[in-house]
Amino acid sequence: MRDMAMGGDGMGTMTMAPPRADHTAPPQHKMMGMMHMSFFWGDRAVVLFPGWPGDRGAGMYLLCLLLVLALAALTEALALLSRRLARRGGEGEATAAASAALLTAVHAARMGTAYIVMLAVMSFNVGVLLAAVAGHAIGFLLARSRVRTGAARAGDASPDPELCGIPPSNGSKP
Repeated sequence: MRDMAMGGDGMGTMTMAPPRADHTAPPQHKMMGMMHMSFFWGDRAVVLFPGWPGDRGAGMYLLCLLLVLALAALTEALALLSRRLARRGGEGEATAAASAALLTAVHAARMGTAYIVMLAVMSFNVGVLLAAVAGHAIGFLLARSRVRTGAARAGDASPDPELCGIPPSNGSKP
């Protein structure tokens, strides 16, 4: 309506700003130039937070890799805890409600750590990718394999299939 009142044809007039002479991006878009869209190897990555670890050196980059590794291992440990809580269940109504609340909280924590690891990997840094994969492998080894301390007894020949990620069979043979 306003454009028509100004004598326009309803399309409005639009003026374009002249191109910048210095060919630099506005200050709010400086971080966009640092994003990689393909995998790269180097310690000048931006992972999870703006400027972190960035140009702070190899020590901070290694700390970043250790954090990603620990979060991936924690994701696997939370998966084990979730399975054990689901299997344990609750007997009474009050116990079942508390058990369901605890199971929900553990699931939310597991999904939160999994998404943080995924966002870290989206930095496209090869070191971060390797740290995430190694963290998941170490977490699986420690939390859900037979190798962990006390998991296999002397007379136990086979591991618990659920703990090794094998779905329970339905009793039919192939």
